Amino acid sequence: MTVARQSSPSADMNAKTEKIKVRGLPRIASALLVVWGLSVAAKAVYDLFVGEPEANIYSPQKWQFVTQEQWLRYGGFELAYGLCCLALAWALWRYSRFLPDWIERPRRGLDLHLFD
Repeated sequence: MTVARQSSPSADMNAKTEKIKVRGLPRIASALLVVWGLSVAAKAVYDLFVGEPEANIYSPQKWQFVTQEQWLRYGGFELAYGLCCLALAWALWRYSRFLPDWIERPRRGLDLHLFD
């Protein structure tokens, strides 16, 4: 019967190498960009087809302060920005496929000296 050895935290600190997760960073960035891009694009579609500026609520006449052309230009920019975020998220996700899951490198010493 073999007994599995449990490594202690001090044993991990004395190791000559360390494992670093590489693929996770672009995947996390991609996920954040997907959430942001979808929310911006959804709001842009709402602004383009349903919404109107808040200035219309407080002005005596609709479209007095912000014209429809300006509002549609703003909505178009917002939609382009959301779609660019989604495209960047897709590119990051595709790029992460070429990265290894983990890399192993020599452990570096700590250069942190607080009270010297």
